[in-house]
Amino acid sequence: MPWSGCAPTRPASSLGWPCRSTAATPFPDAHASNEQGDSMSRGSVKSLGAVQSLMGAAAGRQWRLPARRNRVRVERAIQVRMRDGVTLLADHYIPVTSEPVPTILVRCPYGRGFPYALLSAQLYAERGYHVLLQSTRGTFGSGGTFRPAVSEADDGQDTVGWLRTQEWFDGRLATAGGSYLGFTQWALAMDPPPELKAMVVMIGVHDLADAAYQQGPLDLFNMLSWSDLLSHQESVGSIAGLIRMMRAERRLRGALERLPLRGTMDTLGGKGAPWYDEWVGHPDVDAPYWEPFRATEALARTTVPTLLIGGWHDYFLNQTLTQYQTLRSRDVDVALTMGPWTHLTVDNKISMPQAISWLDTHAAGRVSGKRETPVQVFVGGGWQEHHSWPPDTTTTTWYLQDAQQLSEASPSDDATTTQFHYDPADPTPSVGGRIMATSGGARDNRKLEARADVLTFTTAPLTESVEVHGQPVVEMYLASDNDNADLFARLCDVDPAGRSINVTDRIVRCAQPDGEVRRVTITLDPTAHRFNVGHRIRLQISGGAFPRFARNPGTGEAAGAATVLQPVTHTVHHNASRPSSIALPLVKH
Repeated sequence: MPWSGCAPTRPASSLGWPCRSTAATPFPDAHASNEQGDSMSRGSVKSLGAVQSLMGAAAGRQWRLPARRNRVRVERAIQVRMRDGVTLLADHYIPVTSEPVPTILVRCPYGRGFPYALLSAQLYAERGYHVLLQSTRGTFGSGGTFRPAVSEADDGQDTVGWLRTQEWFDGRLATAGGSYLGFTQWALAMDPPPELKAMVVMIGVHDLADAAYQQGPLDLFNMLSWSDLLSHQESVGSIAGLIRMMRAERRLRGALERLPLRGTMDTLGGKGAPWYDEWVGHPDVDAPYWEPFRATEALARTTVPTLLIGGWHDYFLNQTLTQYQTLRSRDVDVALTMGPWTHLTVDNKISMPQAISWLDTHAAGRVSGKRETPVQVFVGGGWQEHHSWPPDTTTTTWYLQDAQQLSEASPSDDATTTQFHYDPADPTPSVGGRIMATSGGARDNRKLEARADVLTFTTAPLTESVEVHGQPVVEMYLASDNDNADLFARLCDVDPAGRSINVTDRIVRCAQPDGEVRRVTITLDPTAHRFNVGHRIRLQISGGAFPRFARNPGTGEAAGAATVLQPVTHTVHHNASRPSSIALPLVKH
């Protein structure tokens, strides 16, 4: 689900949807009579088609959702006027019931058809909610121009104002959705409407500056592929747009390799994405330019009960955990579910039942009481429950040794160093990790680690399991012959067959005077992972991870304008006086 949180995580053919007609689920007669009356008073309102109903029933079975409460009708292309005169279009999914029920507002830039309508609207409406699925400004018939983030707060508030004038709105409001749909929720929560009772944010973002430059260099692949998606989605259709996104690594290879970075979108056609060049040209995330692209204030203002669902390999991992920690520090009712997922592989069998349960509890009042364990994290092939995250840990340090070894023993040889070379003209490739592509997540790194520009330091096979919860910290004593360079560090789990699977990583800019030995600290992304008995812990070091991150040109020139590339040779010190290491936060059971 490229920045949507509203697309299936598997192709439709794998959902178990029936290929022949089945009997409809019976509903109380009161619902049927209400549907008849509604038809008389709202001629433009239509019932869901047979195919949509069957798809909803199949998804409900596949993902073990609560039983459907009612039939659903839809009023499409409703016009909602904004304060500046722009009209946005929305589809209203209407639960056929005589009872007042809450409303879920979903604001989405990816259209209102399949697959977004199923996950973001139909499944909720079938379980007793009005759903307003609205196309954000400048997308799929909504007026104005789409510019990521900048209009979402005002447009959200204006839409809530419109809801207050609707006779079917009973004063209870919730929001739901993921990725960019998470941003539209946080934007509304910067000034939370009094009617807002619950939020469900899946793999969601609240700060686009952090998304673009969360680790220092431009997050090249994610930024370019998403901009390309937005540029073409209305001409190719939603399904084709998703397929193009999933194939972006190969399809965009030439564009990703292009120098300078600025102007790349101009070569890809479509409607264009003028924000891309702006983002490339503003690498300083503290610059005033980025303020309209943030909804961070919401984390300090909202008291709305919020369910957060994220993945250990999701693009927005750090933002999800920041959201949780900030809300929890303020005693907001917040729950966190972290699975083994990437941005494209969130398991709806986990996320959708939890979302519905949260809304039933906090918006509809159908269930009483909080979730028993506010934190659920996937570790070592199963789920763990905690009252907070991270849990209490103790730190154990492993030291880099000669012969590419990693050991708990402090190094003793004062002369030990290891060198590696990085050439941005032949950049170290990225493998897996937190990218919005089918190749993201936990992958075998053996081919990558066979390259001469990648160092590895590995423990002996473990005699007891080691479980990491939190952020590993790499301390590297480094000398470089170019003071404009990056350093990429990755923690891997090497199984008995020799497969080296990435767990977590981080890239940093490490500009320092030529040749000077300095200590570089790299705090890796948060993780929860168990290294089993017989497995080995590996630290992987290189000078980049392309095309996930933009190359450091090595010249000091701004990355967006650079066309000249300069290599670098790094010398890693790992001896008694300069003990390079990795510290792991461990829990014991």
